[in-house]
Amino acid sequence: MSTAPSAQGQPIASTGPAAVSVAGVSKVFASRKGADVTALEAVDLTIAPGEFVSLIGPSGCGKSTLLRLIADLDSPTSGSIEVFGKTARQARIDQAYGIAFQQAGLLPWRTVRSNIELPLELHRVGKPARAARSSELLALVGLSDFADKYPDQLSGGMQQRVAIARSLAESPGLLLMDEPFGALDEMTRERMQTELVRICAETGAAVVFVTHSIPEAVFLSNRVVVMSPRPGRIRDVIAVDLGRAEGRGEGLREADSFFEAVVAVRESLHGEPAGAPAARGVDQR
Repeated sequence: MSTAPSAQGQPIASTGPAAVSVAGVSKVFASRKGADVTALEAVDLTIAPGEFVSLIGPSGCGKSTLLRLIADLDSPTSGSIEVFGKTARQARIDQAYGIAFQQAGLLPWRTVRSNIELPLELHRVGKPARAARSSELLALVGLSDFADKYPDQLSGGMQQRVAIARSLAESPGLLLMDEPFGALDEMTRERMQTELVRICAETGAAVVFVTHSIPEAVFLSNRVVVMSPRPGRIRDVIAVDLGRAEGRGEGLREADSFFEAVVAVRESLHGEPAGAPAARGVDQR
């Protein structure tokens, strides 16, 4: 039995394995020139299916390292990681998750549609099925009219929408996202945040999202995981009560509940007592 947050930000029961289970994970990088570097130490975290969790903390605290370990792009020094009950390695082989990074990473010689279809093509999905899936995803990210355009004909925000669509091509139950909006201007970034909330609500995917932005973490998340300076540990987990996804429009950023959660995360980052205890979640699950 795992738990997922309700519309009010409180855990509710759900069946099946957790989307992500991190148990006692540490990561030490060996150094040839001096002492080894401990990037992560004794991290425990469970993320429920359909839950949106952001990782936030100072630079060098191990946020991206943790994401890479979940993605099986690196291996923990100790501890274990499971994705939907599978080892991280098996989950990668089974394409149980999609990944999006700060740079969209689109192939410039392929159209928008063929960029989205690339994962399906690599796994030898037939052309009719690829076309049907890419059309579905183009509609989901609002780019149906740009299917035959090339990446250099799109804005930065549109390119990121293509990258998100590509990460969803094989219908993963989990998205791993490392500052995907970090290079965008503020207005585009806010629009993309709203789009991502909608997309995740429609697909039901769980998300692990790395960011340096407190407002971004609060707007997007069911829970915000606050990490300590290196060696990275989980300092706090803050439950965010902003209501259902369909209510997370632009006006939400002016709501008292939004500001209270931002203050709680900011105070936790600085190691201070939170000023909004009602927004706080101490269960790291």
